[in-house]
Amino acid sequence: MKNILVVKGNNRPASEAVSSKMYETFIENLEGVNVTTFDVFAEDMPYFGQDLFNAFAKTQSGEALTDIEQRILAAKQKAMDAFSAADVVVFAFPLWNLTIPAKLQTFIDYIFQSGFSFKYDENGQLVGLMKDKKAMILSARGGIYSTPETAPMEMAANYIKNVVNFFGMEMIDEIIIEGHNAAPDQAERIIKEGLEKVAEAAKKLSAVPV
Repeated sequence: MKNILVVKGNNRPASEAVSSKMYETFIENLEGVNVTTFDVFAEDMPYFGQDLFNAFAKTQSGEALTDIEQRILAAKQKAMDAFSAADVVVFAFPLWNLTIPAKLQTFIDYIFQSGFSFKYDENGQLVGLMKDKKAMILSARGGIYSTPETAPMEMAANYIKNVVNFFGMEMIDEIIIEGHNAAPDQAERIIKEGLEKVAEAAKKLSAVPV
């Protein structure tokens, strides 16, 4: 049975946020799989920074850790364990201010570790260590960022795709709902069609073995 990890990157209710509705629709249409949600807004996830590096150093020297250092080590390990256990990782998130929410960035920072998700070989070439895993993107953006003029500004879905590629994972699907705020008269249709694609993707994933 497949193990699916859904990394939920929006804490707004589904009645207000399209990416949250995409998450709910995806979960509702999964069958015959083990699914785990990692809600980055619900988890205790101190931001990546000097506290983590202090914790690494103290762990090596046997020094006592502060509360924040203990918390960030535990949070990082939890994220890595969840990621390791998954056959398929689904990222559900919005475009906020041209990029991903900070809490989702923290999750990425936690798993972006040499020797865990990637390494460099004896020739200095990058080797992704997650080649046995697949990935999927479910994302929403109220504006239109798929035109030649606007695509360079989109740093959410493109960033996640770059991370997935860096780790050596296979991207199996990408569903983007966009333009519902830019074209409010078409919003209902845009969202409905997008959610239908999400439901189809979930059903397909349920039926296809890893």
